Amino acid sequence: MAFGEAVVGESSTLLPKEEEEDETPLLENTKSCLPKTFANFFIAIVGAGVLGLPYTFMKTGWITGICTLLAVALLTYHGMMLLIHTRRRLDLTLIGDSTISSFGDLGFAVCGPVGRFAVDVMIVLSQSGFCVGYLIFIGNTLSHLASLSKGFGIPLFSSAKSLYIWGCFPFQLGLTSIPSLTLLAPLSIFADIAQIGAMGVVMVEDVQTFMNQFPPGIEAFGTISTFYYGLGVALYSFEGVGMAIPLETEMKDKSKYGKVLALAMFFIALMYGTFGVMGYFAYGSSTKDIVLSNMEKGLLSTSVKLGLCINLFFTFPLMLNPAFEVFERRFSTGNYCVWMRWVLVLAVTMVALLVPNFADFMSLVGSSTCCALGFILPALFHYQVFKGDMDKKGAFMDLGLIVLGVFFGVTGTCYSLIEMFSQGKHV
Repeated sequence: MAFGEAVVGESSTLLPKEEEEDETPLLENTKSCLPKTFANFFIAIVGAGVLGLPYTFMKTGWITGICTLLAVALLTYHGMMLLIHTRRRLDLTLIGDSTISSFGDLGFAVCGPVGRFAVDVMIVLSQSGFCVGYLIFIGNTLSHLASLSKGFGIPLFSSAKSLYIWGCFPFQLGLTSIPSLTLLAPLSIFADIAQIGAMGVVMVEDVQTFMNQFPPGIEAFGTISTFYYGLGVALYSFEGVGMAIPLETEMKDKSKYGKVLALAMFFIALMYGTFGVMGYFAYGSSTKDIVLSNMEKGLLSTSVKLGLCINLFFTFPLMLNPAFEVFERRFSTGNYCVWMRWVLVLAVTMVALLVPNFADFMSLVGSSTCCALGFILPALFHYQVFKGDMDKKGAFMDLGLIVLGVFFGVTGTCYSLIEMFSQGKHV
């Protein structure tokens, strides 16, 4: 613990703040009660990734998919609590109010600039990855609703999906140019309400489809490669570790934070599992990467799809804002820089144009970045701070989680890349 204490002691009064995923939109200045903390955590976790779970269950098998979801939920909860325990231990060394209010602050307190850099890199990659997923979702969904006859016959403009994504580009340049996103913040909560509504509509149709005809090709288990694929998607779906410290900071009764967090994770895992199984059982081997694409065309399904596209469109700048904060802090002395934001939006758009499948990209982002944010860094920071007085069991658990995170991250990333490019998929 000496290393962690030394860093905090030297820099606690100057420790820079950092905004994490959706931190500003979700939190208010007043302290949160238990129901509000639960709701905020639910909003921070649940996103568009849930719509790819039926397709993931088709690839992994429904029993493997459920077991993977539950295991990831448990490990993610454990990683979040490691961050909370580490932050609380470091708070004991501080004089006055805590200056550790984010994941990045904790990384700096434990490992100095190297720790903050590691968190910054993972935050930029994960937030950018989420936004890439949003654009893929919008492009694929709109192309199913109103497929254009043809593109322009040149790379990156040759499909209906690419034209819809490019259509979003100038508007996203305008939205991300807004220095303060406070006015857009309510749309984040509205997006989650629409998300839950869409899930309800899909589940009702799943039941009706399943009752009419049991689909062929229902499998309970998959292969090793499909397991890693499902692991990446599960990690993506539960990514919200960046909100663990801010939400605990804003809670009135911090002693009950662990119980609220556990209840929220259990509820979300149950909802994810039910949604994934019902979608897979409804469409079997015909399940598409975005389950909404399986719905028959009609006024209700079209309204749900358009609503989700609109909400993800406006959530895009909110989700990319933490990456802007990192770039502007590091390369523009913390000052607003519009061209830097535009370059990042262009980079995200280009990646979205090159990735054909929503669920495949979810798996890649989950394996490559969410493993580090959810498992490796929390266990590493916890071990660094507590290693001086923890027993062998505690050290084994921390080091084991680090090794497990590295192993799953490397193998999952490799399998996701193979899945994306080995089948000859093209934009």
